[in-house]
Amino acid sequence: MTSLRTRLFRAIALIVLLCVALTFAVGLALTRRAVDSATLKDLAHQADLIAGSQTTALSPLTHLPELQPYFDRQHESYLTNDGALPKSARAALAHGKPADGTVTFSGQGFFFAARRVDGKPFVLLRPRNSSTARLTPFVYSLLIAALVSGALAALAAFLLARRIARPVHRVAEAARSLARGTRPKPLPVEGAAELATLAVAFNDLDEQLVRAREAEKSFLLSISHELKTPLTAIRGYAEALQDGALDPEDVAATVVVEAARLERLVGDLLDLARMNRTDFSVHSSEIDLAEVAEDAVRRYEQQADVFGLSLVVAADGPSPAIADADRVLQVVSNLVENALRLTPRGGEVRVVAAPGELRVEDTGPGLELEDRERAFERFYLHERYGRERPVGTGLGLAIVKELTEAMGGTVEVTSQPGRLTAFTVRLAVPARQPASTA
Repeated sequence: MTSLRTRLFRAIALIVLLCVALTFAVGLALTRRAVDSATLKDLAHQADLIAGSQTTALSPLTHLPELQPYFDRQHESYLTNDGALPKSARAALAHGKPADGTVTFSGQGFFFAARRVDGKPFVLLRPRNSSTARLTPFVYSLLIAALVSGALAALAAFLLARRIARPVHRVAEAARSLARGTRPKPLPVEGAAELATLAVAFNDLDEQLVRAREAEKSFLLSISHELKTPLTAIRGYAEALQDGALDPEDVAATVVVEAARLERLVGDLLDLARMNRTDFSVHSSEIDLAEVAEDAVRRYEQQADVFGLSLVVAADGPSPAIADADRVLQVVSNLVENALRLTPRGGEVRVVAAPGELRVEDTGPGLELEDRERAFERFYLHERYGRERPVGTGLGLAIVKELTEAMGGTVEVTSQPGRLTAFTVRLAVPARQPASTA
């Protein structure tokens, strides 16, 4: 396969050679024209001298044979009649005017310079091919100039092709390095605007791939840790049961709890996998967020009583929004479950509904500013507070964010640690209903 640099070199070199050839042809034609003009002027000047010398002679034009050796050296001849001249030249001579030009007779072309001497025509002739000898040095000069220009053009074409192809070659090499799993050095941003844009785009792609690989690695490590913990507990209790060291009911209770934890983790992973696939669908329609909030509260009322918490819903009438009711219920359920898990006994969890807005508030420990900025990253809060608080799998808030964005909405968190923490989901509002400013 021919390389880009070779193709560019060939294309540029061909264009330059054609231009040089055209320039040589035009230059040769112009030089030939200039040489012919100079030859004709020289012949005319010579004819003027001879005619001038003949006018002072006692018998004009009778001494011309004496000049024949001089004419022979110049490959010239003369006529004393104007019968072979063009009509316009004869007319000029008839009026006593000089006439210069070219003429053909006996199949040969000549330059002529005609003058009137004592009423008689004098025509000096020189073969047109005699100018070839005068043209030859110019032809050689043009040829040398063309060769030098061609060589310089070929060098310039090679350098230009290499300059254009080098950034592309660097990108190709860097791409192969990425494919092998080795991160290349950042590409220099240089050259033409298009090549610089290509380098910038590749560097951005490299950064994104690095971040994606790091996120994937972190995700796999976190998943491995989350799966290993309940499996280790189940295996340990099963071996203790096998050895008869623990009561079967205690073992069963522990296995049920750890199995539920595994089931919840697998469910979260399946939700994320569906969201990243093309078959994940959201069926948006006009819904009432107040009804969704009431459904979520009913779902977790019993769990709130067990935890000794107050779980209430607050809505000032219908709260319309454009969204998928099932997905919104899943979002609110995740937020309520997190709030119930973290809020101390005697605290309160509120689900507030308004047009285009759902807010879950709790009086739990809350989040610091740096934690709020990363709260929706997978496993971040689990890794941050896993040993301090009863956090979940670390995927719940990530699911909330992706579900909300899939419905065209946004989610954010505000927190006053120890006093009030609120997760707010904002969705589209039907056109006839103004958005809430709560």
